[in-house]
Amino acid sequence: MASWIKWVVVGLGVAILLAGSAVAVYVQRSFAVLDGRLAVVGLRQAVQVQRDDADVTHIRAQTPQDAWFAMGYVHAQERSWQLEFNRRVMHGELSEVFGGATLETDKLMRALDIIGNARRQYQGLPPYARQALQSYSQGIQAFHRHRSQALPPEFHLLGVEPGGWEPEDSVGWALMMALEMGGNWGHEFTRLSVASTLDTERLWQLMPPYPGERPATSVDLATLYRQLGVYRAADPGAAPQGAAPKHPAQQEGLLSRQISAGLRAWAEALTRTAGSHEGRGSNNWALAGSRTVSGKPLLANDPHLDLSAPSIWYLAALQAPAGRAADGTPIAPIDVIGATMPGLPFVVLGRTGHVAWGFTNTDPDVQDLYLEQINPADATQYRTPEGWAPFTVRSETIRVKGEADQVIRLRSTRHGPVLSDAQESHAGTLNLDKYVLALRWSALDADNQTVLAGLQTNHVQTVDGLFQALSSYHSPMQNVVAADDRGQIRFQAVGRVPIRAAANDIRGVAPAPGWEARYDWQGWIAPGKTPRDDGAKGWLATANQRVTAPDYPYYLTQDWTLPYRYQRIAQLIEAREKHDVASMQAMQGDVTSLAVRRLLPYLRQVRSAHPLAAAAQAQLADFDGVMDAGQAAPLLFSAWVDELVRGLIAPRIGLERFAATYGGERDYRAAVEGILERNDGWWCQPLSCAGQSAAAFDRALDRLQMAYGPDPARWRWGVAHPALSVHRPMGSVPVLAHFFNVRHASPGGPYTVNVGQYNPGDAKGPFVNHHAASLRAVYDLADLEQSRFICQTGQSGLVFSSRYRDMNSPWANMGYRLLQRQPAHWAHELTLVPD
Repeated sequence: MASWIKWVVVGLGVAILLAGSAVAVYVQRSFAVLDGRLAVVGLRQAVQVQRDDADVTHIRAQTPQDAWFAMGYVHAQERSWQLEFNRRVMHGELSEVFGGATLETDKLMRALDIIGNARRQYQGLPPYARQALQSYSQGIQAFHRHRSQALPPEFHLLGVEPGGWEPEDSVGWALMMALEMGGNWGHEFTRLSVASTLDTERLWQLMPPYPGERPATSVDLATLYRQLGVYRAADPGAAPQGAAPKHPAQQEGLLSRQISAGLRAWAEALTRTAGSHEGRGSNNWALAGSRTVSGKPLLANDPHLDLSAPSIWYLAALQAPAGRAADGTPIAPIDVIGATMPGLPFVVLGRTGHVAWGFTNTDPDVQDLYLEQINPADATQYRTPEGWAPFTVRSETIRVKGEADQVIRLRSTRHGPVLSDAQESHAGTLNLDKYVLALRWSALDADNQTVLAGLQTNHVQTVDGLFQALSSYHSPMQNVVAADDRGQIRFQAVGRVPIRAAANDIRGVAPAPGWEARYDWQGWIAPGKTPRDDGAKGWLATANQRVTAPDYPYYLTQDWTLPYRYQRIAQLIEAREKHDVASMQAMQGDVTSLAVRRLLPYLRQVRSAHPLAAAAQAQLADFDGVMDAGQAAPLLFSAWVDELVRGLIAPRIGLERFAATYGGERDYRAAVEGILERNDGWWCQPLSCAGQSAAAFDRALDRLQMAYGPDPARWRWGVAHPALSVHRPMGSVPVLAHFFNVRHASPGGPYTVNVGQYNPGDAKGPFVNHHAASLRAVYDLADLEQSRFICQTGQSGLVFSSRYRDMNSPWANMGYRLLQRQPAHWAHELTLVPD
């Protein structure tokens, strides 16, 4: 028996050693090849792929086509799962892998017909752009057909093979970025939904116009919708608005259940907030030489996006001499460095040898919802200005893992896709037997050539040349700030914005009757008529605030972001006569919240008998709106505001509607500011506004005590507010999340320059920072080789790599790396050669 036990133990030990060895071999084989030579089918000539000490990838090719090909190959090396997941999102093919958890997302992507529209737009591109996308996709495909490394673990854990990448997919990914950054249909639907409960005056108090403006429409929306009879009758037995279908979990293993639960939450958030991005955005600013120590311009940019692991960005430099497209069209030399986006073959944000640029989101109203009235005598028809017309109908089949295929019927009208066929929330609000909602969205138009504009920017050398290259830019509209080493700076909003008729009295702020021609778009604002500033005052800045002058003749939107970040940037610029790179970096790290300062007096006035009140108020004594990660006061303030919003808003609009909109879609900050400043008894009933404030403070203390203990002096904002970069889907699996997600305590808040957006409607992590500076960059036009950047994770998307998260701590602590076209040293050198 002893001998038998001995051999069993030895056998187990050997098995463990063999398993460990196999895992070690697999991990090593999963790493990207960074050095040596690789033979690659499809290359025309050898390409140098070198990584510098900042881990920026430099691609030096002998033709533009090989540069684009190599960019695709490198993206596939480092980010193959990211490409696969994103491809499935835009194709509406997530459910084939993840089951019913992502079915509603797939329905929305199919209804928008992202890939169908991408194919049409691709066909309209000039040969130069089509060849660039073809070369890029061939690079991705070449990597997967002859892989020099093992697939990342995501593919093995999910039993998935890479699905390839077609040229049209790059156009589709540009459309997905337009969906992420350029939508407001959610605002319109919220106004329609809330108007069933509130009168129009209260509606505008809940969703106020931009500070200093009147509501864009004087139409009594609540009366209009009631008279039209758009709302469904109350049904006590109906499922809650937006409730997702349940799927049998007993047929799934533990891993599948955890992935499904996490992805269902993600998918519900995506479909709920698509077309609604209140408060989200970015910062950019440029200083003329008259305001800098060097006498040359400085430019800063930090795009704010949902934090993901890996990052949405991949830092790279592309160099290639002049060439020709397949039709003989000349191609200018490429010599550019900056942030690329896996899925696209060009630098999106960055610099060449002489000019630098940065984007923020203009967020104009380029989406209008239309109430389409259904013919009561024939449900296949809808009402138009000329009478009844048939819906255009198509069927889509969605494969669902573990379930039967879903065949869905999707309609469209003369305005665009019928969203009511894909968004369950419409059934909770509208009488779908009488009306549906269709979407007119500029980004879906066949003449969208945004990818052409992106390619053209990679050749430019002056500010004038940059904006000429961006003349074909379409969607989403961006505030572009640029500077060159000649000393020129400029801001201009680039992209397509519709013109609405003078008779359009709703102006796109809420769904309009689709059968009335006066609500149809009348054309486009000419590219030369979009907002522009040449920096006469010595500096330019945008932070998603209103960028139009009071006398600007066109209507862009009323849903600008509250101007707190812009106002703080302006304060910091004006605080110094001359700036340098260090002061620009300090501005990007600023965490003083002017929004907090506006409401802080109301918190200080609170009178509370709560046992922790005195200790908590002691933490607030010296608080001046600086959202420091190491302090308790920012957490106290944020919890108080959260409870105040819940106490003031939810009873007035209903718990279900509040839950469906609060957090990722709206934070209701402007509404609360107005209520307290007016001392508005209607909103504060049945208490006084002071009473509501005190009650919110007490509830906040109860919550914080339960979560962080009984001593307010030990509470820390950074603990409650970690910057969390989430992996899809492994970040949803508790046993894997530690390895795949990237997190770090973070300062800031929703309205600080160093932004830290959170979703207070998320019960599991109401203050977790999910939306922040995905990239920081500072460009010195006196010496562009001294430009700097940092991302929030790392370059590699391979979870076992040390490069997966190595930028996270420097990012959180406001560190930077050099962004150099000609670095002094190479950390890795790889040569790709034709096979």
